[in-house]
Amino acid sequence: MVNIGMTQTGFTSADIIRLRASFDASGQGHVFTFWDSLTTEQQQDLYTQLTELDIFRINQIYDTAVKKATDYTSNQAAIAHPLSAGAYESTLTVDSSSLQEWRELGLKLIAEGKVAVIFVAGCKGTRLGSSGPRGYYDINSPSGKTWFQSQAEHIIKLQKMARASNSVQHNVVITWYIITSGRTHDPIYSIFENNNYFGLEKENVLFVKQGILPCLTMEGKILMEDKYKVAVAADSNGGIYHALHNKGVITSLKERGILYSHCYDVDNCLTRAADPTFIGYSVAKNTDCGVKVVATAISKERVDAVEYFPISREVFEIRKTDCTLTFGTANIVNHFFSTEFLERIYTFSHELEYHIARKKIKHINLDSGEFITPELYNGMMLECFIFDVFPFTRNLSVLEVDLNEEFSLLKNIPDFATDCSETSRRDLVTQRLREFQAANGRKVRKDNNENLEVKVSSLVSIWW
Repeated sequence: MVNIGMTQTGFTSADIIRLRASFDASGQGHVFTFWDSLTTEQQQDLYTQLTELDIFRINQIYDTAVKKATDYTSNQAAIAHPLSAGAYESTLTVDSSSLQEWRELGLKLIAEGKVAVIFVAGCKGTRLGSSGPRGYYDINSPSGKTWFQSQAEHIIKLQKMARASNSVQHNVVITWYIITSGRTHDPIYSIFENNNYFGLEKENVLFVKQGILPCLTMEGKILMEDKYKVAVAADSNGGIYHALHNKGVITSLKERGILYSHCYDVDNCLTRAADPTFIGYSVAKNTDCGVKVVATAISKERVDAVEYFPISREVFEIRKTDCTLTFGTANIVNHFFSTEFLERIYTFSHELEYHIARKKIKHINLDSGEFITPELYNGMMLECFIFDVFPFTRNLSVLEVDLNEEFSLLKNIPDFATDCSETSRRDLVTQRLREFQAANGRKVRKDNNENLEVKVSSLVSIWW
């Protein structure tokens, strides 16, 4: 099993009748407006796309989003609460013995085959000036390795470390679930095939295509990008939960005996895949959902909780008696999940709050067939975020880590002031140099007195 939950092609007239009936019953039958005028190939394209849409779920998401799309401003002080002391620890202040215990527990669980990695890698590199998957984007690392290769080699080394530290005889496996999108699934699969999975066993690298949601009018009607194509958008990083259930990942986790997963996004070149310290901490806390955070240095800093949740600047700037920010940590899209929790999400998925993003959406006029480029907002995209499950956890735990060691965002074109390939490269090289020096390595200078850049392969050593 390599590709999970792939869509079948081909259809019969009976298939079309059933599909059309379901869309008619949901008030979305207009997607078949141009069906009779389409070529066979275009009909196949539209059929394939429509079968991937759960139209009843889409209507439910729309109804819930509209119902909850109220102004939170007046209630923010009431709904925003700081974490309780028991739910929070910091690697910057905790004693070294606790860090060691967490790390050893994490390595033990990895050695027992109970840990997987869920890598959210569906983004293209469009914002970076690249047409390929973001995980294959070249930040000009000294090693010349892409993020895909670096992560694969990191996993290989961690498997060996877990085996050695626990003196087990069998091969240790960290199953790697790579979340793709419609635009990146085939390219990512080809990259791994063409590179022999970067040294990993093929059967332990599984590709899962994340779902999409159609773009809607303000009244909840599906917009058509073309006569044979629905206007769609990715359902944001929170859409992975639906994909994990819909594409058989939960079943795969249970069949493999995996109890815990480390889930993170492709945008951070300092991520520590299957971090045993984080895993050990979360399991020791008996948590079902854990999250890594970093401290925000200033209140103007952009972080997930402010970017994606309607919290006002006034609430964000509330301070404690010691003048530090009350809400002073940032989610870096780096999470721990128990398999039990991931499975349970299905039971409350209908309650997850999707967020309305109003957009100018290009579409086909259903009456004239004319292509429309709107000048004003005419529709919406519905987005669910990975942290939207937090209210449903039974035991949420938070681990603060060092921003300089574990977070360097990549989202802008080269030469941009921040969060670009240059800053990612700088942060990666600087971090590796710190590790090198911590292991009693010495700085070496070039003839022109510049520091020689150091990049130790993950196959040789990872961050300790």
